Amino acid sequence: MQVNDRSLIGQEVAGYYIEDIVGKGGMAVVYLALDPRLSRRVALKILNPVLSVDERFRQRFVLESRTVASIEHPNIIPIYEANADADGVLYIAMRYVDGLDLRRLLYENGPLPVGQANQIFAQVAAALDAAHAHDLIHRDVKPANILLAGDHVYLTDFGITKHRTSISGLTQTDQFIGTPRYMSPEQINKEHIDGRCDQYALACVIYEALSGRLPFERDNDIALLWAHLADRPVPLSHVRPELPPEVDAVMMRALSKSPEQRFPSCTVFVTALRDAISGQPVDTQPRAAAPVPRPARPGRLPIVAVTLVAAIAALTLVVLIVMNQRGDSWSTYQKSTAAPLTFSYPASWTARNHGDLFALTSPKHDEFDALFVGGAGADWSAVQPIINDDPDSASGLYVQVSDTLDPAASDEQMKTILEGLLPGKVELGKPVQDRAGDRDATRYDGSLHDPRSGSGLGFVSYVIDRQPKPVLVLYFCARNSCDDATERRIAQSVHVF
Repeated sequence: MQVNDRSLIGQEVAGYYIEDIVGKGGMAVVYLALDPRLSRRVALKILNPVLSVDERFRQRFVLESRTVASIEHPNIIPIYEANADADGVLYIAMRYVDGLDLRRLLYENGPLPVGQANQIFAQVAAALDAAHAHDLIHRDVKPANILLAGDHVYLTDFGITKHRTSISGLTQTDQFIGTPRYMSPEQINKEHIDGRCDQYALACVIYEALSGRLPFERDNDIALLWAHLADRPVPLSHVRPELPPEVDAVMMRALSKSPEQRFPSCTVFVTALRDAISGQPVDTQPRAAAPVPRPARPGRLPIVAVTLVAAIAALTLVVLIVMNQRGDSWSTYQKSTAAPLTFSYPASWTARNHGDLFALTSPKHDEFDALFVGGAGADWSAVQPIINDDPDSASGLYVQVSDTLDPAASDEQMKTILEGLLPGKVELGKPVQDRAGDRDATRYDGSLHDPRSGSGLGFVSYVIDRQPKPVLVLYFCARNSCDDATERRIAQSVHVF
């Protein structure tokens, strides 16, 4: 059965009637579906069929999903069913939450107010501790897996978990689980893990939510993983000066390279952070560990060996990450007058310059080139069937240099600027400080639509300050088929000249 395809919309799968796509990643597609037996809508996650091949994985998936379903906790997304359909494809039916995830909230509004952050992360910590009490480890705590229904928070994506006695890193089918931006050192090194790896990831998410940036930001995945293994983040109070310096000691403990140095639970960590923010005294010293005998003075060779082993582990992990991202083969765009930068893009896409006006790469280059050159009055008739019938191909990257761009513009100002550069009408979220590859950038998320036909595209755009003119880097996609992994990989690869 094809799961990365809108052809399932209107079809029945395992007794559920598919209505729309609400999310997609490298391992699964999430659909909005109707359960006619109880007349309720559910979020139906259908896993990539490759994960169903290994019988041990199938058995563990069903067992652990049902274990999650048995945990009655208000902040864990309720799971209604976990099983395999008639074709053997694994699926999970869970509560459908009509709201934002934390990733979208941060993109739209920037760093969180302290009070809102305390409220959100106390609930996330409670959910994680409840899972850990049942010997389940989430292993992929990130903003996209934190759902917000008003003031109520759900932690989701527990469907592919790991028992605490297992070794982290890979499933039996060599599918990688985890997100490098939030990954603990012990996961990178493929060591035995427990709930403290989720605490490390939660600390990364909190750092991002309070500062607007990740604790470690590097140009590529190898450097990023190495930072998790060896580097110290900039103290949070340096990035958000209104926070007291006592916060730094709490965050550094939760982000310790060694799990033994972290807090005993996620709730203890979040409570200590709340107390530090409010000025109350906090004990940030980990419990003393048993002394470890050491030889007199280690020579240089053992240090080099340890470093080499860690580097090999990180490199191996990056290779697996890259192989599991959408499309195994990538190409590099070479700088030009139209686009004075380099970036990586899927090798199945076509990249060309439209004179010295702009550069565009897409699976459907000719159709989208004609769209973008048309400006506000563009004819959408050629791309409308692609958006409707082949949404996975309705994606690409558009790059333009223009002196009208202003990285400091408000959302309303940038909306006016982009409507002079892009096809159709522009809807735009608030600016967020981010990075595109090796440069600071202002990120604007939004959409384009044709007022006549209603056809539309979502986009993630970066405005990069560059002399003599700023540059716009815009990833576009059919709104129900956006691939976040592809967008982030392209964005991280950008190098501006």
